[in-house]
Amino acid sequence: MKKLFLVLSMVLILGADIFAQSPGGKDLGFGVMLGDPAGLTLKYWPNRVNAFVFDLGSSYFGSPRLNADYLWHFNAFESDIANLYAGPGVALGFGSSGGFWDRSFRSESNAALGVRGVFGVNILPRRTPLEVFVEVGVLVGLTPDFGSGIDGAIGIRYYP
Repeated sequence: MKKLFLVLSMVLILGADIFAQSPGGKDLGFGVMLGDPAGLTLKYWPNRVNAFVFDLGSSYFGSPRLNADYLWHFNAFESDIANLYAGPGVALGFGSSGGFWDRSFRSESNAALGVRGVFGVNILPRRTPLEVFVEVGVLVGLTPDFGSGIDGAIGIRYYP
């Protein structure tokens, strides 16, 4: 009886860990985010700990931007609902604006490239195919001008 209880406990613990990382064990989610940038977001989980995130949107100042991040998720709260995540990424800005990209990365160019470090919290409500997240990113512009900045976003993703 003790062995059966131990095996069932392990299955439940491992199962909770799987669901803690992506809603319902799904590996692809899409959604919207508000902040800088504001737009669309896509997240792909190749495993239970890591994920690729692609964001397409514009900053509040009008410059279209594409972010690509590689994330590690940490169960820092010992919860199957909330997790911390962090990782590196790249940001690519297009067009001109009067905002962050012009001030920090761009002179007369129509494109800017920067690296990004992101840190956030994701919340995965039980028995729903949703992920709610809040994140902060630090940007370092590489070309055409060197610069730095901070962005942040809040969003939601749906896992069909």
